Amino acid sequence: MNAIDLFFKMLRIRRIEEAIAARYSEQKMRCPTYLSIGQEGVAVGVSEALKDEDLVMSTHRCHAHYLARGGDLKKMLAELHGKKTGCSLGRGGSVHLIDLSVGMMGATPIAGGGIPIATGLAFTSRLKNDKKITASFFGEGATEEGAFAESLNFATLKNLPILFVCENNLYSMHSPINIRQALTRDRVKIAEAHGMFAKRGNGNNVEETYQLALDAVASIRSGNGPSYIELDTYRLCEHCGPNFDTDLGYRSEEEFNNWLDKCPIKTYRDKLLTEKVATDHELDALEMTIEEEIKDAFIFAKESPYPQFDLDYEWAYAE
Repeated sequence: MNAIDLFFKMLRIRRIEEAIAARYSEQKMRCPTYLSIGQEGVAVGVSEALKDEDLVMSTHRCHAHYLARGGDLKKMLAELHGKKTGCSLGRGGSVHLIDLSVGMMGATPIAGGGIPIATGLAFTSRLKNDKKITASFFGEGATEEGAFAESLNFATLKNLPILFVCENNLYSMHSPINIRQALTRDRVKIAEAHGMFAKRGNGNNVEETYQLALDAVASIRSGNGPSYIELDTYRLCEHCGPNFDTDLGYRSEEEFNNWLDKCPIKTYRDKLLTEKVATDHELDALEMTIEEEIKDAFIFAKESPYPQFDLDYEWAYAE
């Protein structure tokens, strides 16, 4: 684990999504966009614990997972612009990123919809004995769906190599968790009841997240079946779109500011500086690198061609 690399990866995701938010009003990205601003520690910490050959299944909030896996920024932004050079050939948009070259097997905007797909991927690995682990990312709202319970049961029954990753950001759209789930409902204990490794951690602490994911992955690789980790975090932007929404009244300014102080990038930067792992100058230099990459990627996306849907049949069917 390289501390500066962890910081760079989180910062890169944050700046990319901020750039998307800043440009969204240009009306060039004609797709619903769900941002992970505030949740970067989960994507980076978990991805660092995976191998290159491992697989990921994501949700509507998938940019961070794709980028943390090493996804191509130019292809991602081209996808958001609906261009043929996009990672999904311009057909999927923000919520349907797929790139097999980095193990990004897809994303689905349906709450809990990706969990059984990820379980199926893990079942395939089990049948082929190919040693791959599938990481399934989902929000705490997805744990209210029947697919969650069914997948936990099937994964344990078949001893599947799958890591269930719950990003608990407290909200499903505008509904806080306390009006959706009983206070006595413990999702970690539910996973434990199925006989699997199950732990909770601070998703805004990238090193804690990494270590927790590493332990969960080690358990899977040792043949102990699936693992479940729940990571507490918080989305700073609105449910869907580039804006902040504390004016809507479903969450308070006080709560928002409290989580803003827990920002995974801010707190990790402070840690690196306090422990003299890096200097302000070194960390500021990373900003310039990221800024140039983002600028080039947006130029690529805007200059790329649109698909010709009456002519382009490639990838419509498996070869």
